[in-house]
Amino acid sequence: MRPASALAALMTLPALAADPVAVPNPFFGEWQTPFGVPPFGEIRDAHFLPALKEGMARQKAEVAAIAGLAEPPTFDNTIAALDRSGQFLDRVNAVFSNLLGAETTPALQAVNREATPLLAAHRDDLQLDGALYRRVKAVWDARAGLKLDPEQARLLERTYKSFVRAGAALDAAQQTRMRALNAELSTLGVTFGERLLKATKDFQLIVDVPADLAGLPEGARLAAAAAKAGHPGKWLFTLDGPSIWPFLESAQNRDLRRRLLTGYLERCNQGGETDTNAIVAKVAALRAEKARLLGYATWADYVLEENMAKDPKGVYGLLDQIWKPALEAAKRERAELQAMMAKDLPGQKLEPWDWRYYAEKVKHAKYDFQEEEAKPYFALDAVRQGAFTLAGKLYGLTFTEVKGLPVYQKDVRGFEVKEKDGRHLGILYLDYHPRPGKRGGAWMSNYRQAWIRDGKQVDPVVVNVCNFTPPAGGRPALLTSDEVRTLFHEFGHALHGLFYAGRYRGTAGTPRDFVELPSQVMENWAMEPAMLKLYARHYQTGEPIPEALAAKVRRASRFGQGFATVEYMAAALLDLDWHTLTDAKVRDTAAFEKASLAKWGLIPEIPPRYRSPYFNHIMGGYAAGYYSYIWSAVLDSDAFQAFKEKGDLFDPATAAAFRNEVLSKGGTEDPALLYRRFRGRDPKVEPLLEKRGLK
Repeated sequence: MRPASALAALMTLPALAADPVAVPNPFFGEWQTPFGVPPFGEIRDAHFLPALKEGMARQKAEVAAIAGLAEPPTFDNTIAALDRSGQFLDRVNAVFSNLLGAETTPALQAVNREATPLLAAHRDDLQLDGALYRRVKAVWDARAGLKLDPEQARLLERTYKSFVRAGAALDAAQQTRMRALNAELSTLGVTFGERLLKATKDFQLIVDVPADLAGLPEGARLAAAAAKAGHPGKWLFTLDGPSIWPFLESAQNRDLRRRLLTGYLERCNQGGETDTNAIVAKVAALRAEKARLLGYATWADYVLEENMAKDPKGVYGLLDQIWKPALEAAKRERAELQAMMAKDLPGQKLEPWDWRYYAEKVKHAKYDFQEEEAKPYFALDAVRQGAFTLAGKLYGLTFTEVKGLPVYQKDVRGFEVKEKDGRHLGILYLDYHPRPGKRGGAWMSNYRQAWIRDGKQVDPVVVNVCNFTPPAGGRPALLTSDEVRTLFHEFGHALHGLFYAGRYRGTAGTPRDFVELPSQVMENWAMEPAMLKLYARHYQTGEPIPEALAAKVRRASRFGQGFATVEYMAAALLDLDWHTLTDAKVRDTAAFEKASLAKWGLIPEIPPRYRSPYFNHIMGGYAAGYYSYIWSAVLDSDAFQAFKEKGDLFDPATAAAFRNEVLSKGGTEDPALLYRRFRGRDPKVEPLLEKRGLK
């Protein structure tokens, strides 16, 4: 293992930075680009801070005008006016935050360090404005006689609650403390993200002995050889998903598996400039203090009040139903893996770095299946087209690549999305492969949010960002079955963003434990026989995937669900334990994590999917909300049953109901009500347990 400077690698990227004087700041003018997408080629790193400051100044002026109105407060002149404020700032911030995650540079990180506390203070200035709050509260208090429609009522409720939850009802001393807490939390979040990116990109496992590659499939070898920049005649393995997971599944060298997984598990946990333990503990303590200041018992109580779960008891109740059968399944899997390992290494105990390797061996023995058999049928372009085809069959959409569309990196592709009748719906950007400046994981985001402004639809510009296996050795990018499901998952988020048809920006977002429904439901189609016939073709011959192989993929997908569910849920429970602290004491991070995992009985062979020092989800929007994926899994499994019950996975009436009652609604109504309208009843947990083989 030889660390290499991530920042040095970032400097080799095609940088956006340049002399800002030489190029006018594009944020201060109209964008004369196709479909009004960001003019990436004109944007320089130095443009962001002036534009962000200008955006804050403009919104403050807009809000001051609202707060200072002589007319009595009404829904239109206060609530709707607030919803319309800050559009300039949102446009700048959308581009900035997206590039910060997908194509960062040291210059962008420097901007982020300066801008983040300014933005936090800006939010406080708006939501702790006494005159503004009094107007909002006056409309809220008069709501019974306003004759608002459901969407207006929802916006009013969200607006009022956002002020109260920000501390607008606190006294002056409490508000001063709230500002200090928000400022410190924002700075800690930036530092955490920078340290995690550096720790992840710095780690390298260099292999210089061909024999140490024994067991690795050809694709993994080719990718490691292609990534060897600066190491001629050697192979480079990193902590990026397409590199680490195939190695852990296939490499026969047990010590190298140990070193690679240890590098992954010990990120930000070894002292020095990338250590985050103190940050994690401090953030948890500050959040606990902030919750108590606002009148909540814990941070989880504060967060979950706005989610479907409502309180920690509701979350723990659901997780307990799934944790017990999942843990028992994981223990059965452990016994199978240990027995397989005994054939190779008699007397040796199964360790975390052995799990994936022997899981592949057991899967091959039980199902006569190895992941490499299916990958030639999952070429990236074909899988992407499969997702497009599915959206066409369900919703009548078409996707046409727009050549010459401005992009922020040469591998990014842009597609125009049209309705069945040919009307323009939006633009979808796809960014699929790892880079030094891209954080790990997969996500969907907006460059322009859909909403109906002044009676006219604002066409959305959305992006899917992933870290899939890149092409190598003259072969196209060939995906694993997990990567196929991830592509369909993020595409589901994109459809959710494209379809929103609300009149207000403030009602677009949904609770965390509902937002994964539109994405996870799409995964259900990916491996269905009727769907595979539409896209799974050999990248060389064009032959469709044999039904026998497709059946193996489906059967094998149920193997290892004990492990998959337990390693995810261990992280979800760890998140909840951090955020149900009732005091602001700063804990020892390692000791707290150890006690949490021991309390739930996690077996030592399975580490949690995310350990505290690199648990990026809970440093951001998923704090006290990482459980959302399993909550939404109950919803998506039950929702997919609606199609199965029709006997047609592409039933247009069911798809139309899902679009009209779920996808286009955003957060305009209570999500439980939306789901009941679509399904005719509340969701059931049984379809999820059945799908995962846990029943």
